[in-house]
Amino acid sequence: MGRDHPRLTQELAVLGIDLQTTLDDEPRFLLDRAFLGSLHAELQGRLGARDARSALLQVGFLHGLRDAARVVLAGFGPTLEPAPGMPTAPRLAIQLEPPGRELQLTGCWPERREAEAHLSVQGPCPEPGCFVSCGYTSGWLSGLLETDLLAVETSCSASGAEQCRFDAREPSSWREAGEPRARAILEELPFAALRPIVDRHLAGRIHREPPGPDGFEAGSPVVHVWGPVMVVPYSGPEECLRALELIGRDPGARQVRVVILDLSGTLIDDGFGAAALEQVLAAIEGAGAEPLLAGISPISQPVVAELEGAHLVLHKDLPEAIAAAFQIADAQRRSS
Repeated sequence: MGRDHPRLTQELAVLGIDLQTTLDDEPRFLLDRAFLGSLHAELQGRLGARDARSALLQVGFLHGLRDAARVVLAGFGPTLEPAPGMPTAPRLAIQLEPPGRELQLTGCWPERREAEAHLSVQGPCPEPGCFVSCGYTSGWLSGLLETDLLAVETSCSASGAEQCRFDAREPSSWREAGEPRARAILEELPFAALRPIVDRHLAGRIHREPPGPDGFEAGSPVVHVWGPVMVVPYSGPEECLRALELIGRDPGARQVRVVILDLSGTLIDDGFGAAALEQVLAAIEGAGAEPLLAGISPISQPVVAELEGAHLVLHKDLPEAIAAAFQIADAQRRSS
C-alpha cells in the first residue's frame, strides 16, 4: 500500500503549493533551468529528499497528463491535422525509440533541462534526479495511451551519464521486474488519485465560472504562488493590491516572503504610473514581504530605477527574478 495522497497534499499546502491550482500556472519549472533548480533546492530543504521527489513527480505528472488530455480532447480531423490552437506535442522535449512487443518504451530527454538545473544549483547527484521529467513523461504517455505508464530514469547527466534516459512501462510490469527505484516511485505516484485532478481542471477550463466577489475575471492575469514566492502580473494598482490580500486571507499564501511584480508589457511613466507602482511596492513591504521587479521595458527602466530603495532589487528577466526570490526567501528562513 503506497503513501496516501492527502498527506503529501497537506505537506505541500504548508509551502503554498496546491496540486489543483498548479495546473493554472505556466510550466516554467519544466522549461526554465534557473527556476527548476531553485524549486528542487527549496523542496528538498523544506520537505526532505523523499517528499521532495514525490512532490516533483506528482506536479510533473499532472502537467504531462493535462497536456496529453488536451491533445486527445481536441481530436484530429480526416486529414489528421490537429484543431487550430491546440497543443500537438509535449512541452518537455521527449525522444522515444521504437517500442518492442510489450508496452514498454525507452527514450531520453535530449535537452537535459532538469539535470542541468540540478547541477547548476546543487551540483552532481549520486543517482538519477530528473523527477519532474519522469512525472511529466509518465503523465504524457498515460494520457495519450489511456493506460497507466510509469517512466523511470535509468541514466542521468547530473550523475555523470552522457544522456538522461528513461524506461516507461505499466505498473504491473515494473512490479514483476522488481526494480527497487521503480517500486519506490510507484508508491509516490498515485495514478488513480491524480487523474481526477486533471479532469476537474479541464472541466473548469470548458465551463468558465463568472467573476467572483473579489472582482477577478476569468482570463485575467494569473497570480502564481510557489511556497515563499509569489508572482503577480502587474496590470494596475487595484488588481495588484487585491492579489496581495491573499497573503493575509489565504492559508496557502501566508508563507510568502518575496513578491515578484511582472511588468512585462507594461509602460511606467514618471507621473501617475510611477506613483501607482510605488503604492504597490509599499503595500508589499507592509505585508512583510520583499518586492522584486521583472520584465522591465527599456522605456520604463529609468523611471523604475528612481524608485529603487533598500528593499527593491531590479531584475530584467522573470526567470532570473524567480531564482533570486527563492534565494532571498531561503536566506530569510535561515536567519529567522
